[in-house]
Amino acid sequence: MNIRIAHIYPDMLNLYGDRGNIVVLTRRMESRDISVHTDLITMSRSFNADDYDLLFIGGGQDFEQDVLLDDLKKGKDTQIKKAVNSGIVVLAICGGYQMLGKYYKTYDGKVLDYIGALDFYTEGREDRMIGNYAFKTSEGIEIAGFENHSGRTYLGSGVEPLGKIIKGYGNNGEDSTEGVRYKNTFGTYSHGPVLPKNSQFADLLISKALQRKYSTSQLPPLNDDFERKAHRQVMKLYM
Repeated sequence: MNIRIAHIYPDMLNLYGDRGNIVVLTRRMESRDISVHTDLITMSRSFNADDYDLLFIGGGQDFEQDVLLDDLKKGKDTQIKKAVNSGIVVLAICGGYQMLGKYYKTYDGKVLDYIGALDFYTEGREDRMIGNYAFKTSEGIEIAGFENHSGRTYLGSGVEPLGKIIKGYGNNGEDSTEGVRYKNTFGTYSHGPVLPKNSQFADLLISKALQRKYSTSQLPPLNDDFERKAHRQVMKLYM
């Protein structure tokens, strides 16, 4: 078995070491004899979503997101929307998550039109929501992460939150939701990067990719004693 990953804007969207998520996905697949190939989809490089099994978009600040908009709308937006709608696994972090929505309105009134792959929008404020936080997915996976964002995200129709807040702010600090989920697309505000601290979440993404490509989601177990102990220790701080 083999999995192909498209890492979108790896040089621009890597806040808080978000490319560490690619490292974890690769390690956990190769440990199960699944070969992995990752293409770096930088500015001005086009790609075809059908060539990939997983898309990853990291986080960035408002400046990077603004700079990328012109390039994003030269074809990458179409391919990302194709991936979302066809059930290709997509993991998007913070700024990358926001870019999947309809728009981002900055606190001073500037509106950045995003790709509209999913029905949600984000509005910025001067104060930021910062700190370690935790949330739980519908599968019961408890995810520990770090958030730092001034944008408040509000979900629309046809999408679900990725999880419910255990501690922290999440999407907007108002409705106890965190992230977005639609088919095999997962958006979250969790930096850190998120997957090294949450091996169950990493395996969920891998299993979804395998199910779509090979009609099997069975993953041989790994020795995750260290990962489980680390996760439990972190979660103690949030409960």
